[in-house]
Amino acid sequence: MKILFILCKIALCIATSDHLMSPKFVLHEAVKRNDYTQVFELLQSGHDHMSVDDSGKTPLEVAIGEGITHLKIIQLLVQMEKFEDIYPPTPPSTIRDQDDSASLNAMSIDNTEDPMYEEASKPNFPLHSLEAKLQDDPLRAVSLRRKVVKNRIPHEFNFEKIPFDDMDYKKVHGACCENVIGYVPIPLGYVGPLKICFDENNAEELYIPMATTEGTLIASTNRGCKAITSSGGVSVCVDPVEGMTRAPAINFPTVFEAMKFKNWIIKKENFERVKAEFESTTNFGKLLDVKVSVVGRTCFARFRASTGDAMGMNMISKGLVKALQYIITEHPNAKVVSLSGNVCTDKKPSAVNWIEGRGKSVVAGALIPKNVVEKNLVGSAVAGSIGGFNAHAANIVTAIYIATGQDPAQNVESSTCLTEMQETEDGDLYVTCTMPSIEVGTVGGGTNLDAQSSCLEMLGVKGANKDYPGENAKKLAKIVCGAVMAGELSLMSALASNYISCFKVANTLVDSHMKHNRAK
Repeated sequence: MKILFILCKIALCIATSDHLMSPKFVLHEAVKRNDYTQVFELLQSGHDHMSVDDSGKTPLEVAIGEGITHLKIIQLLVQMEKFEDIYPPTPPSTIRDQDDSASLNAMSIDNTEDPMYEEASKPNFPLHSLEAKLQDDPLRAVSLRRKVVKNRIPHEFNFEKIPFDDMDYKKVHGACCENVIGYVPIPLGYVGPLKICFDENNAEELYIPMATTEGTLIASTNRGCKAITSSGGVSVCVDPVEGMTRAPAINFPTVFEAMKFKNWIIKKENFERVKAEFESTTNFGKLLDVKVSVVGRTCFARFRASTGDAMGMNMISKGLVKALQYIITEHPNAKVVSLSGNVCTDKKPSAVNWIEGRGKSVVAGALIPKNVVEKNLVGSAVAGSIGGFNAHAANIVTAIYIATGQDPAQNVESSTCLTEMQETEDGDLYVTCTMPSIEVGTVGGGTNLDAQSSCLEMLGVKGANKDYPGENAKKLAKIVCGAVMAGELSLMSALASNYISCFKVANTLVDSHMKHNRAK
């Protein structure tokens, strides 16, 4: 935005002032040649950097018209406009590197012809390789890809409402996204304070970031937070039997050999050898067990490992490849059909995740006194036993996942939740949420991006826990489960709050969505 302001200011000066014109336009010619040293010397000797040539262009406008190749000269001329009365122009030896200031030139990059455009626009050019070809300038790679893609779209289209500057693409490339053309801003709100009791002696009141485009979600969840916090908080614990899983499918020539493999790997000495191979690939991953299901001639071997503060899919997959290499040497007739045989189970709802767990298995409970239910929720309408599974756990899980840099697609299994509400003998409400497969991490992937990293910092779980590896990820899983309870409590109360008058049948859920979730 600063560069845009400066350019507008220059344009205004051009429109309202009469500048002296150099008869030979020496400065303009030096700019066209991309001769930074001569431009610097001319400016030092007093040449007017606001002079215009026969076409009415200043040296800065000429440089911008040449595009990214003239970035250093553009910076020098902008510096002259901004600091001419305070500082002399920066010498060539100290000018900032192109990649450090590329974002300042985002507008000129996106609106001028790139010298590499002709090559990139060829039908067989691999656009995904632009970052590799332009290693020092990922912003230029994104801008160039936008131009090529825009011209390939069969109908009229403009990227102007899809932002692409103000993003550190070095953190994106090779970690978060390919074929990048920008980013999609998502509104970020918060709920809280939510009092979470992490154990009997440790409780915190937290403000939880949630990224969503669904109106009323945060307002509703916040109402649940208020009810829980005013009742003393939610107690949350993680099952000690936790770990990320991956289950390859391994084929054998006969059912006898398939069963032989199962019997082989459950023997302690054989498992320890497989474990050693697995753990040779990682500093934090620990192989905990392998459970084998035999179906015909195929063995589905579900490997489970602790993965520190990482969510762990890459870690366990890397270790698994090494372990399978060893298994093949011991069982030459075995054939690995797939690294994942869908018994893991990743990004799909499954009974095995319910029964065995995946990631972090978390249980939360809170006692909501009768007076709080009546004041903050809806009274006795929800104070009976409500069984079933859950109301909208996926809403809260996904919003927190997007905000904190998790894999949003893993909300499928992470949102597996059994919510129970029961009336106690005293007329209070006891609420529990059981979530057997919350998959989160505080390092790796999207957690490295600036905004997402800041959201983790907001929760006190940024990065790896150096004293107790894995504790930050466990704490984040507990926070997710506690927030889910707040959302469940509020939505179920809204669903139960039907009221009937002579003229209409209304519902708190419908009323709130009509008020907060409609485009104006």
